[in-house]
Amino acid sequence: MFTYGQKIGEIAPEKPLVEFPENAWGADLLFSDGGFGLGTFYRKNYSTKIDGFINFSISESKNEREFEYFDYYGRSIVIGKKNRVFLLPINVGVNYRLFENELTDNLRPYISIGVGPTIIISTPYKEEFFSSFKHANSFFAAGGYIGFGADFGLSTTNLLGLSMRYYYMKFLSGEVEHMDGRFKNEIGAFYLTLNIGIMY
Repeated sequence: MFTYGQKIGEIAPEKPLVEFPENAWGADLLFSDGGFGLGTFYRKNYSTKIDGFINFSISESKNEREFEYFDYYGRSIVIGKKNRVFLLPINVGVNYRLFENELTDNLRPYISIGVGPTIIISTPYKEEFFSSFKHANSFFAAGGYIGFGADFGLSTTNLLGLSMRYYYMKFLSGEVEHMDGRFKNEIGAFYLTLNIGIMY
């Protein structure tokens, strides 16, 4: 009796990576213990692994000792708070894609690093929110952030992503008074950021 071994078939070729457009622009929605923030970004694709970017955002910073209460009329009260503090960082940096060949293009994780200046604005807490900007003080800081995130989906027109970032800002001069008698000349903040945009 004769038997014949079966011939091993050819290995299927790897599916090529999706070619996404070189440019992307959109909005960032930022969430932190300081509250809610808004931003915008522009990305430029230089390879399948590296994107360059520039982004700008505005958000409020809170001191770790702040405790918010609400009075009978629903008004927010923070005992001992001296100033509201707003952060306006501008960062330039790169995203480096991870696991390019191990994961499908539907999930594109990356690490990111950005550096740049930050404008910090403080307004007196005792004043009404909008009228307090007449008494605003401004400061300049240098810093940046490191982060980890991912873009989702196979669309070549719409961009959706989520990232976690830690920002650090060191004042170039002066210091800000969050709470009565408590001054800071550096600020660190952790943000969860939703990225929504278009690619073209």
